[in-house]
Parts: sequence; C-alpha cells; structure tokens
Amino acid sequence: MNIPSSSYPRVVIVGGGFAGIALARKLRNHKLQVVLIDKHNYHTFQPLLYQVATGGLEAGSIAYPIRKVIQEYKDFYFRLTSVKEIDTPNQKIISEIGDLHYDYLVIATGSKTNYFGNKEIERNAMSMKTIPQSLNIRSLILENFEQAVLTKDVKERNALINFVLVGAGPTGVELAGALAEMKKAILQKDYPDLDIDKMQINLIQSGDRVLNTMSEKSSAAAEKFLVNLGVKIWKNIRVTNYDGRTISTNSEVTFDSATVIWTAGVQGAKIAGLDSKSLVEKVDRIRVNQFNQVLGYENIFAIGDIASMETELYPQGHPMMAQPAMQQGKLLGVNLVKLIHKKEMIPFDYNDKGSMATIGRNLAVVDLHRFHFNGIFAWFVWMFVHLFSLIGFKNKAVVFLNWVYNYIKFDREGRLIIRPFKKKSFTTFTSDEL
Repeated sequence: MNIPSSSYPRVVIVGGGFAGIALARKLRNHKLQVVLIDKHNYHTFQPLLYQVATGGLEAGSIAYPIRKVIQEYKDFYFRLTSVKEIDTPNQKIISEIGDLHYDYLVIATGSKTNYFGNKEIERNAMSMKTIPQSLNIRSLILENFEQAVLTKDVKERNALINFVLVGAGPTGVELAGALAEMKKAILQKDYPDLDIDKMQINLIQSGDRVLNTMSEKSSAAAEKFLVNLGVKIWKNIRVTNYDGRTISTNSEVTFDSATVIWTAGVQGAKIAGLDSKSLVEKVDRIRVNQFNQVLGYENIFAIGDIASMETELYPQGHPMMAQPAMQQGKLLGVNLVKLIHKKEMIPFDYNDKGSMATIGRNLAVVDLHRFHFNGIFAWFVWMFVHLFSLIGFKNKAVVFLNWVYNYIKFDREGRLIIRPFKKKSFTTFTSDEL
C-alpha cells in the first residue's frame, strides 16, 4: 500500500462512514499513524439518499471527499480499496491493492441490504445503501415513465408506473412520501400524455405498523400522512419472491411492478478472517464488549452498524443508525489513546437523542425522550438536524438552497437520467445493466 514506516503505533480504520470519520477526527494529531481505507473516496450522508433517488438533490451534495477530511491531519493516510480478509495471527489486512500491518485495527464497514437469503429478490429488486444505487433508482424510475408513454399495452404500462417499497422503516416511509409528492406535483406536468392517477405507490410492511422502531403516536401520524398522500400501505404481509415482474407474498395479494425497492432490513458488511464466535449469525454483526473490542481480540475493534454490543437495554446490539455509530467512533478515539498509554478505558454508554422521519412537505414525525410531535414543526426540526449533520459548508449551503427552491417552486430539478439503468429481468428493457 506504500505506507511509510513510523515509530508511532499504526491504527488502521476500515470504512469511511459515520463511525470511521468520527474516529478519524478524534485521532487527529495524536502520536499515532492512522490509515483510513474505504472502497469509495467519499463519505456518504446516507439519510438523504432517498432525495437523490427521487431527484430532490444531486449526488455531490450529500458526498464529501475523505481526503479533504484528513488532509491537514499529521501522519494520516487514505487508501482507496476493499479489504478482502483479516490475517489476525500476523496482524495484517489483505486488500485488493496489497497487505498492510496494523497495531490496532478498527472495523467500521457499516451495513448492507439484507435480503434474508432470497437470491431471486436480491437479483431483481433495487436497494438503496449507496450513491450509485440511488442514481440507479432515479434512472430506473424516469426510464419507466419514458417507456410507459411508448407502450400501448395497458398491463405493461401499469406495471411500469407501479412502485413497490418493501419495508416501512424510515427509508421506506421517506421514499414513499417523496414518490407521492412527485406524483402530485411533478410527473403530471412532465408526462401530460400519461394518466398519472394510475401510478401506484405500495408500501409493504411485515409488521402491524409503519416506523415500528418509533413511538405508536409517531407511527400512527406517519401512516395518516402517507395515506393522505395516496400511498397504499399493506401491513402484516411478507414478500416471498420477486421475479422481476410479479411480487409474491405470504397471502393472496400479488403485485405486478417493474420497480421494487427493498428497504426491509440490513446486515453487517463483514470481512473474512475473524473467529466465527465473534460473529452474530444471520445479521453478520461482530460481537464487541463495552469498549468496542471484538470478542477474543485485544487490538481489534468494531464500531457502528457492524458492531453488536449486547446490553440489557439493547440485547441485539444498538440500532444500526448514525447516532450510535458517531458516538462509538468518538469514544473509541479517546479509548485508543488511553489504551496505548496503558490507562483505563471508558465504557460506551449510548445517549439516545431520539429519532425522526420525514414524510413530505411540512410533514414529519419526531420522537424525543419525553416528547412526540409531528407536522410542520417536526419537519423543520428534521431539516435542521440533517442540515447541521452534513459535512462541509458547501454541502450544507447547496442542500439548503435546493430545499428552499424545491419548497417555493414545488419542483425537483434533479430528475435527470445521467447513467441509464435498465433491468435485464423486465422484458421491455434492452440496455446493458450498469
């Protein structure tokens, strides 16, 4: 990897997400050599991916160069690659561009979409965990409408403008609301020769309520907002298969759709090489102690979505969200310095600052410790929190100006097919898949 030798201990961080960036910032200008590795050269603000997918924002406004984050840090290095395996006996990582020895290793690889072992759904459905995936969804949505205006087959046309979202967590709810607003204010202008009223937005949830990790009050409010926007909500239904055209469920309900977006679950993005006893089966998270040390290893740590710190309050690990990731990253930065200087480390104590989700224009739900509120005030709170959390002044300014413009004009000018994407499984499509 061409990393120079150093007299200082080498800390290798795998992953430039919320946890990895928080840790890198905390380790700056200490007597350490830090190497940050990621398969992308940018940090992604994942909570706003759905706005990229629906044309509300351009990809560059929610991405920030990792090298710019660390460019003023002493003895800090970034390498663009994927880590294939960890060689724990020899304390080195094996990557696509070579091997690298570590004194301390931090795994912050985050999560990926969980299809629960269903390979056909994985092959045919769309996921939304990265910027390229969001751009693919945006292209597919717009290409479906372009194809719909050409076809004379009513069933094919209906399938092209029938959107099915599987999973009614924050991502599914926010994406459903964004699509509903596109239908209401934009698509009917762009496609006057289509009967946009025939466009369907179906949100499928295997449980008995949407946003089931939030309060019942917020869940009920979110469902009401979605229904008023024209979203069809299907509860207590589990998707069993999707062949690229027809969705099968565990009930008699089926759907014909050219676009299925899977937001039903996530799992850890694990790396090979760790003892199997350190892994949580099915969700591929790594078991860690209260200091985020991987069980069975003293100098290997895991933080963020990939880490499963099982406590009395969180028996299955902390929520796979940005706040636990950032808090773990910041504390580990302190603890690594303490560990190197043989001082007692501080156990992690998650400070739950609440949760929120936006459904659309002037519509959001917010859960704080003692307060649950929704509507326009919740929407402003959601915007402020997300705007403040973005990295970089330029990104904050661009997103804010986009939001102001979209609000005043009720428009989304990012509905551009920059990278054509067409699914091989839908017979109408003929272009090569990206």
